[in-house]
Amino acid sequence: MITNNDPKNYTDDMVAELVASYNHKEGSNKEFTAEAAQTLGKSVKSIISKLVSLKVYQTEAKATKTGEKVITKAELVTQINAKIGVEVGSLVKATKADLQALVNNLG
Repeated sequence: MITNNDPKNYTDDMVAELVASYNHKEGSNKEFTAEAAQTLGKSVKSIISKLVSLKVYQTEAKATKTGEKVITKAELVTQINAKIGVEVGSLVKATKADLQALVNNLG
């Protein structure tokens, strides 16, 4: 019989505190993980890994430099197809700037 005598990296109390505070966090994930790492004496990567393994961690939506939501080329093609009423699969090969111009001009 094989037994695992390695000590746990996180105690049950640490896990409970981490999950509870993450679920009620204010601010960004980056701020929370830095604060939790300092509080629990762990690295930021360790905190993120633990939250991911517990299926609690939610990634934040990516934003452009101006703070707007990032729009993918596929989303732009879907908008264009909906506006013209025709499925044009090869539009994905166009540049993002051209696709955005098409969306803007189709109204």
